[in-house]
Amino acid sequence: QVQLVESGGGLVQAGGSLRLSCAASGSIFSINAMGWYRQAPGKQREFVAVITDGGRINYADSVKGRFTISRDTAKNTVYLQMNCMNPADTAGYYCKAFSKWGYEYDYWGQGTQVTVSS
Repeated sequence: QVQLVESGGGLVQAGGSLRLSCAASGSIFSINAMGWYRQAPGKQREFVAVITDGGRINYADSVKGRFTISRDTAKNTVYLQMNCMNPADTAGYYCKAFSKWGYEYDYWGQGTQVTVSS
């Protein structure tokens, strides 16, 4: 089992910044990547960013150049630095741990709310 705890959400004005954290614990050895997804009211959950064990990074087009994913391996924590935020970034943000054993064994955090006011 892997436990994921997100933190850092909140309310920010357009143009502002927030940093989200996701701390992983438990069977860390079973994870080969960690990422962030978000879900706005009435919309499907969508991919935001991912970082693999090997350090490969990928972003959704909508956040490229504004968001940065990073990790602290010693702390088993992944971060999402969000800059130049706009109201379209308003959503619940969820951390995901990708299992080496396949998507059926992936883990999700409980989510943290991010609201960007105009």
